[in-house]
Amino acid sequence: MGMRLEQKQEIAEDLRALLRDAGIVYLADFTGLTVEAMGALRVKLLQQGAQFRVVKNTLTMRALEGLDFPDLTEHIKGPTALVLGAEDPVMPAKVVRDFAREHDDRPVVKVGIVDRREISPAEVGQLADTPPMHQLLGSIAGGLTASVTGIAGALSAIIRDVAVMIEEDSRQGEA
Repeated sequence: MGMRLEQKQEIAEDLRALLRDAGIVYLADFTGLTVEAMGALRVKLLQQGAQFRVVKNTLTMRALEGLDFPDLTEHIKGPTALVLGAEDPVMPAKVVRDFAREHDDRPVVKVGIVDRREISPAEVGQLADTPPMHQLLGSIAGGLTASVTGIAGALSAIIRDVAVMIEEDSRQGEA
């Protein structure tokens, strides 16, 4: 028994709303993953604020109509799951990569969309290797603190040198 037209339209509309609000979308081939494995991946992604959706390709294509996405037709073939996230492209990429390492390299990322721009599976992999945002901010803040300390040290050394020169100059003037 197939889906009724109303059900298909409802699924396409729900997906359209998700896609419209998504800052990142990764399309992945989930061939070879069990229902249990996909459930586990779905939970891990949800913990990072991302969603894992498996929808018929025709409904995905319908949901994308009229949205400002690159043409994904060539990627929406065969078993295709959608990983949807709000803005952080790193954590969902990391979750999918780490999950694949434990599950015979599945799912396989076909393409990524970040800020409505298409990126390759290799670029999604590079995102997965990026440190998380809080870690990046921490290292930037650490770098800033170090450079401020360095500048302060250099300035105090210059001031000290100038003070010594003035002192020597005034001694020579007295002599």
